[in-house]
Amino acid sequence: MKVAWYSCGVSSFIAAHLAKDVDRLIYCHIENQHPDSLRFLSDCEGFFRKKIEILQSEHQSVEKVVEKYRFLNSPYGAKCTNMLKKQVRKEWEKKQDEPLTYVWGYDCTEKHRADRLQESEPDITHEFPLIDANMTKEDCHKLSKKLGLKRPKMYDMGYPNNNCIGCVKGGMGYWNMIRKDFPEAFERMAKLEREIGHSCIKNCFLDELSPNRGRKPKPILEQ
Repeated sequence: MKVAWYSCGVSSFIAAHLAKDVDRLIYCHIENQHPDSLRFLSDCEGFFRKKIEILQSEHQSVEKVVEKYRFLNSPYGAKCTNMLKKQVRKEWEKKQDEPLTYVWGYDCTEKHRADRLQESEPDITHEFPLIDANMTKEDCHKLSKKLGLKRPKMYDMGYPNNNCIGCVKGGMGYWNMIRKDFPEAFERMAKLEREIGHSCIKNCFLDELSPNRGRKPKPILEQ
């Protein structure tokens, strides 16, 4: 069975579009996603003429994971990514009784991630259509627009990924954008950092972050 793991991002949509003979499209939903993500999901369902299955962790949100495990991120990744995405997928895998092929939306700049995934999960066949086509994120956005889909709002706001609002893997410039665009999400994470005694930014708690620090992420253009 071939499964395209859809993330509500443009790259995962294009990967699923380029892949052949996809049996199921599956999305792991997190409550911290921008509401427009589900609009994009619905548009993609219309494009594929196929339902995108939605899975969700019992933890539901980033805050609930951080509160329970009192952990934000490390050089090896974020706890929320593991619990809200990877573990949800692993639980789904346990219920399957046939060989699996996964389609991923890694682009041509992310070959290292693809290699690491294949090494860590050798029992599953992995396909990377964007890498095979030598496509960048910008290429994906151009093609998505050409296909007639309106991309998620986070991209138009200048964010390079349609991640959770307030991603714990973001840097100073990113968090200063969140402070401006989503002040409630910024304050919520700043408070949570103090509660657990750890920050998602190296050597700086969010409530100490100067509004002028950091570099803004580079936006992705559709043209």
